[in-house]
Amino acid sequence: MTEQFTLRPAPRAAGGPPGTPGSTALPGLLAAAVERWGLTVERPALPGGPASLVLYVRRGEEPAVLKLSRPGAGSPQEHAALAHWDGRGAVRLLAAAPGDGALLLERLHGEVPLRSLPEARAMLEAAGTLQRLWTAPPPEHPFTALAEHGAGLCALLRERQPLPAAAELRPLLDEALETATGLLADQPEQLLLHGDLHHGNVLAAERSPWLAVDPAPLVGERAYDLAWLAQDRLDTLCGSPGPQAAVRRRLRQLSEAVDVDRDRLRGWTLVRTVATGLRRLDVGDTGAAELYLDFAALL
Repeated sequence: MTEQFTLRPAPRAAGGPPGTPGSTALPGLLAAAVERWGLTVERPALPGGPASLVLYVRRGEEPAVLKLSRPGAGSPQEHAALAHWDGRGAVRLLAAAPGDGALLLERLHGEVPLRSLPEARAMLEAAGTLQRLWTAPPPEHPFTALAEHGAGLCALLRERQPLPAAAELRPLLDEALETATGLLADQPEQLLLHGDLHHGNVLAAERSPWLAVDPAPLVGERAYDLAWLAQDRLDTLCGSPGPQAAVRRRLRQLSEAVDVDRDRLRGWTLVRTVATGLRRLDVGDTGAAELYLDFAALL
């Protein structure tokens, strides 16, 4: 193995003891993956993040990408979704060791995400990518149902409702909870969803112009998936002249592009955006939280 970088353990969680699994596991997982698949490490790749390590590697002469997720991070069903899609609309899975959080993937152009395109073009390409991914799940699949995941979102909203800090947000929380309850009572579709598709999670490729990466798969309706795309680049959207009209226009264009009910798209966009804003508040990221919640209010 040839390493051209220094791998440092991630900082431990606040209050956690030194040497916790999340802070020390990746070097060992990397060594195991290199030995398991006979890899040569070239350099770190993008995108990556605090919960994962993404590296350009080679398996013999074959260029590839190695993705390692910290214990408890990432989606435990990511490999199953990629295997099911088998390269259709998404990065191709070459090998997997789910127990170690290790995925060997085809190499894409990590430095060229959809975010590099103008917004209108990026939205069309992203919507087209989602349409290729929306397929019936395999029989006896392992994927979490949107109904189960949505119940967790409702629980998050209910927990925050009575808190004094949420007093100003109460009307928004109430509407999001009522909307989520109504959406979950009637699930019109059971399709395999990406779960986290935004312009940064669609990369340029050789065999296809654009391919999705980093799924957080669920089985449910398309409007849920499209909702995360609807709030992409929300900083630009919220800062535009007439932001409320711009938000409505985006929802209309996306719903028409993929034939998704506009009211359900608006509903899931509201629910997902409010829930994300609350999570950002939980970790003290007030700037991002305000942006998400301001966007939700425009809906």
